[in-house]
Amino acid sequence: MNQQQAYIQNIPAEEALAAFLERLDLKRQSEVIATPDALGRITTEAVYALTSSPNSNQAAMDGIAVRANDTSTARITEPLDLIEGETFFWINTGNTLPSSTDAVIMIEEVVTIDQKTVRIHQAAVPWQHVRPIGEDIVETEMIVPSGHRLRPVDLAALLAGGIDRIEVAKTPEVGILPTGNEIVQDPKDLEVGTIRDTNSLMLKAILQEKGIASTITKVIRDERDSLKAAILERVKSSDLVLVIAGSSAGRHDHAVHVLRELGEVVVHGVALKPGKPVILAIVDQKPVIGIPGFPVSAYLTAQHFVLPVLAALTGEKTYTTASETAVAARRIASSVKSEEHVRVNLGRIGDKLVATRQAGGAGVLMSLVRADGIAVIPRETEGVDAGGILQVDLLKPRAEIAEKLFAVGSHDIVMDVLSDLMPVSSSHVGSQAGLLALKRREANFAPTHILDEESGIYNEPIVRRYFPEDDMVLIKVVERVQGIMVQKDNPKNIRTIKDLARDDVTFANRQRGAGTRILLDYLLGKEAIDPADIQGYDRALTTHLAVASAVATGSADAGLGILSAANALGLDFYPIGNEEYDFLMYEEALDDPRIQRLLELLKSDHFKQRVATLGGYGFSRTGEIVYIKKDEADT
Repeated sequence: MNQQQAYIQNIPAEEALAAFLERLDLKRQSEVIATPDALGRITTEAVYALTSSPNSNQAAMDGIAVRANDTSTARITEPLDLIEGETFFWINTGNTLPSSTDAVIMIEEVVTIDQKTVRIHQAAVPWQHVRPIGEDIVETEMIVPSGHRLRPVDLAALLAGGIDRIEVAKTPEVGILPTGNEIVQDPKDLEVGTIRDTNSLMLKAILQEKGIASTITKVIRDERDSLKAAILERVKSSDLVLVIAGSSAGRHDHAVHVLRELGEVVVHGVALKPGKPVILAIVDQKPVIGIPGFPVSAYLTAQHFVLPVLAALTGEKTYTTASETAVAARRIASSVKSEEHVRVNLGRIGDKLVATRQAGGAGVLMSLVRADGIAVIPRETEGVDAGGILQVDLLKPRAEIAEKLFAVGSHDIVMDVLSDLMPVSSSHVGSQAGLLALKRREANFAPTHILDEESGIYNEPIVRRYFPEDDMVLIKVVERVQGIMVQKDNPKNIRTIKDLARDDVTFANRQRGAGTRILLDYLLGKEAIDPADIQGYDRALTTHLAVASAVATGSADAGLGILSAANALGLDFYPIGNEEYDFLMYEEALDDPRIQRLLELLKSDHFKQRVATLGGYGFSRTGEIVYIKKDEADT
């Protein structure tokens, strides 16, 4: 077979998993261990109590034990005297009641008359303040079911029910085999063109959360014989083997061919995006899963295939991930061929939960870090329109999402500082796109810095044009310095806007609608420079740090951005002017407790000190509210 003809099926993920599990002849193994050592282990069968708890009728309060019927005549106006050893017995919490008694009267309600006599002013009722036999656990009662992951409370209940030893599933051993000539494990080996082995660490941590041990091998080079030997060696000592990368159909992708030589490939390719080139194979009756190399694909493969196979090995019951229904902020396109898993940010806007797609492909690990959830777009649909309903599997707790403010608009490192100090999620789409998102009620506020060319005023004029029929407010955040970012020591002597049009200068731009790009176009117009004369004008990046990175790594000679971004990456900087970076929101948003916390934070010395260390910021109006009434707007 020609190696490049191996690719690739397009089986729905659920069908692929079902076919794999059916083909596997998994032998679930168990062991009996001491109950106190069983935290996080999976029960192989339902566990039933050997004894009741409590195993006697016990006092729930300090006081006296009585027979309720003996106290029936006691009244506030007609107190009743009781004799120790005859009609009452002193008792402490947890003590077993004398067999002749059926109630406890609290010590606070007992008056001591002498050494043998007490007085009560209220009758007792049967079984008051008594923990009867089996109140917690009754002998023969099921304590935990089979396939249950044992928690601290479960261990306590098992011991209370007389279970000192328990049968649990043996913990599977997982072998993780990273592959690729460009992959390095020691940070000292990192150089241009190499990649840190983060997938192995991520997969190991996913397994560790489930209490499953794993071993990461040294990186296997893209050599067929080396991969074959490594898989054979690892299969001997593992219950499941994960082979990272090399699962596609490229010239150096050997995994599927090696696995066919060694055993059976049940599935190669699923209708899942990202994550399509998954391999589900069997070698020596052991499951072997080929994990795609992009980190987001690796994560999704672990969720869809690795964890279910491990659940089958241990017998653990699986449950649906916590999910929420959200409204799509804008259209999300999708391929009809695959079930697409889209990373999204979520924000509570009024009475609805709004989802915005995270930028970045399957190789962008930070899209998983920043995402609040993963929206699932079913196969054979072309996506979801703006306003459409999405089902989102949550990656973060509901409470955290509910507390978070959702910002859509211009990027600034200030947003990172804010999100460290309070729950704020930001989508960096540029100032103009942020205004449109706010107009559609898809954000709590829009960070913006748009210069009005006629008046030379930032933000207020554009707000009046975009929101003529709404009462709006601008929260003043910072003044900041914009300028030209160049490499350290400025090897090409780039200092002015005119220099950007030189033949030997390559430029990194911002996306359309970004305030920085609007500023650039304004400055080019003043200098009568045609954007077509700037090499790289059409290269659009979404953040100041992305532009700074392009300059720092040499893929661009210059970029327009803020001083703090230049400082962050050690670039030289030539100022071209100051601007105002503000938060725009509807006036009614000021009643939101989250916005009130935001205002308090902006005015705090702590926030200003944090931002000041970045360089290039001023705080003369920080926290000030500018009201823009609809009757003042230009209509």
